[in-house]
Amino acid sequence: MDKALETQLANIQKRTGKTIDELTALVKASGLVKHGQAVAMLKDKLGMGHGDANVVVHLANRSAPGIAGAANTSSTDADDAELDRLYTGPKAALRPIHEKVMAAIRAFGPFEIAPKKTYLSLRQKKQFAMVGPATNTRVEVGLNMKGVPGTSRLEALPPGGMCQYRVKLTSANDVDAELVGWIRQAYDQSA
Repeated sequence: MDKALETQLANIQKRTGKTIDELTALVKASGLVKHGQAVAMLKDKLGMGHGDANVVVHLANRSAPGIAGAANTSSTDADDAELDRLYTGPKAALRPIHEKVMAAIRAFGPFEIAPKKTYLSLRQKKQFAMVGPATNTRVEVGLNMKGVPGTSRLEALPPGGMCQYRVKLTSANDVDAELVGWIRQAYDQSA
């Protein structure tokens, strides 16, 4: 188990007063099938934060990184409920773009997903990207990285904002090697 996960688990036990085994048993006993429902249950029942509840649900399903025999996924995948919330109505058609971006990022290794009102914030030690529907026809990927000149596609943003760059995506085909390379650079710089 990696040190960061080990520390988070120790903190979860202190905050809840329950062992990780007790928490994962609670998830399994709940009978909830959807990841997001189990996260919501822990948040409601125990007052857990989203990130902590998310890790416990992944542990219950043995999908957290750093655990022997775990699947190779991020320990804080955005659950279906968050994506359903972001991609509703006319924005629903944009969800495949979002999912393709996230699939590429998951290959990099572990990171935290912090759902916001209109996007997902992706973090390691600091935020490296934001992904979400900007309009009914476009997903935007915001990036934080240094040493990269802006281009017509990689739009440099004014200083002081949440991100230093923005890339606009209107099709899953826009999720290409160039975009994944920029996201990887931002991910690597955020460690």
